Amino acid sequence: QVQLVESGGGLVQAGGSLRLSCAASGSTFSSSLMSWYREAAGNDRELVALITSRGDTNYADSVKGRFTISRDNAKNTAFLQMNSLKPEDTAIYYCNYKTFLTNGAPKAAYWGQGTQVTVSS
Repeated sequence: QVQLVESGGGLVQAGGSLRLSCAASGSTFSSSLMSWYREAAGNDRELVALITSRGDTNYADSVKGRFTISRDNAKNTAFLQMNSLKPEDTAIYYCNYKTFLTNGAPKAAYWGQGTQVTVSS
């Protein structure tokens, strides 16, 4: 069982920045795929950014150039640096932790409890 603890959310004005953290328990963090999702009121949960165990990253078009995902395997922590925030970035942000079998099939997946990000105009 992996536990994820998110932090760093809050209220910020448009154009401001926030840095989200996701601390994971367990010893398999370095081999995990870490992702950030968000869920705005009335919308489905959507993928914001992901980072593979090798450090490869991918972003939703809506956040490219503004958000940066990173990880520190020594601290079992993933980060989401959010710059140039817009009101439409307002959502609950969730981190997600996935591991895979050697054949690529999903092995396990865990979610954090979510952290609220509110961007005022």
